[in-house]
Amino acid sequence: MPTQEQADAIAAIETAVKEADLDAERPRPEAFLVALPGLRKLKTLVWLHVGAHSLLVKTFFCRRPDENEGVFYRWLAQLNADMYGMAFSADEHGDVYISGRIPLSAVTPHEVDRLLGCVLTYSDENFNAALERGFASAIRKEWAWRESSGYSLRNLEAFRHLIESPGPG
Repeated sequence: MPTQEQADAIAAIETAVKEADLDAERPRPEAFLVALPGLRKLKTLVWLHVGAHSLLVKTFFCRRPDENEGVFYRWLAQLNADMYGMAFSADEHGDVYISGRIPLSAVTPHEVDRLLGCVLTYSDENFNAALERGFASAIRKEWAWRESSGYSLRNLEAFRHLIESPGPG
């Protein structure tokens, strides 16, 4: 049985998700999996978990980079300085997440909406730049394969500059 503070946080999340007309699943009574539509990263799945004293907000950003790891992780660490309520982090495999915690007393529909907006902004606005830093060689190989095989390059167009002026990476 949830405490009143947990029940209030769950109700705030339900309200925020409904008001924003977002797709959400409830894998457990205290957890939500919310789908946020993006432009660069087509979908960001956000895990919201109401714990004993805080709300965990977490999303997978991208897998461990194939190359330029130092540059890649340093860039993410620099981004953390300007982020609200969350930060980029890496797991034991080097895969990257965006996560944060706020006290249950701060969980309101407005704050949940704000956090979801931040997650979407941080994930979507930085996704292509992350791919350029950590996966440029793979992007070039994929481009060449699609071009030689006659497949569409439409979803790679954002990376055309990597092909036209390959540079290091």
